[in-house]
Amino acid sequence: MTNSSTKPPVWFWIVSVLALIWNGLGVMAYLARAYATDEMIAALPEEQQTEFLVEYPTWYTAAFAIAVFAGALGCIALLIRKKIAYGLFILSGLSAIIQHVYLFMNVDMPSMVMPVLVIVVCLFLIWFSKNAIEKHWIS
Repeated sequence: MTNSSTKPPVWFWIVSVLALIWNGLGVMAYLARAYATDEMIAALPEEQQTEFLVEYPTWYTAAFAIAVFAGALGCIALLIRKKIAYGLFILSGLSAIIQHVYLFMNVDMPSMVMPVLVIVVCLFLIWFSKNAIEKHWIS
């Protein structure tokens, strides 16, 4: 059985690399939050310090970790042209939505721009990977 695939256009690679950078920043944000020491928090501006004082439930932290790591793995899967990217982006998107619904309902945030942007990017990557499968760019 032959597995035929079509060569993706250049913009596929550009979008995939940009998505990997975006998700890499998410991984860094998670790791910074998970492993911040008291000294590191004290060195931050006062408004950022208050973010670290909020106690989040364990499931929220798990959703955050799943969202960013599944997203990053999904981007790597895109770059190696594997359709598992679609499933990883669905997992990432669902986790991000769960995480952000909690934020919307329980945390007074100064701006909603970033949480909404995160969800929009997750939904875009789900669509993008599904479209790549349909066009046989990934298999």
